[in-house]
Amino acid sequence: MTTQMSSRDFNQRVSEAKKASKDGPVFITQRGKPQHVLLSIEAYERLTGLGGRISALLAQPSGLEFDPLKLDDLPQPADFS
Repeated sequence: MTTQMSSRDFNQRVSEAKKASKDGPVFITQRGKPQHVLLSIEAYERLTGLGGRISALLAQPSGLEFDPLKLDDLPQPADFS
């Protein structure tokens, strides 16, 4: 079940929005247009498939890549002599 509330309502009823997010996403609107979505952590973890663990992120095949520069690749100072 999805819930929609204006940003003003959200600011005045945060606790209610948090409870509603357990049943589904809460769309927060500004001037009638959706601007933000509040999800429970469980829904977020299902959506991202990461389970909220850094180890899951690092274990992904397309995870973080690190290719450090070698000292020879660093720019050399200019010679103005």
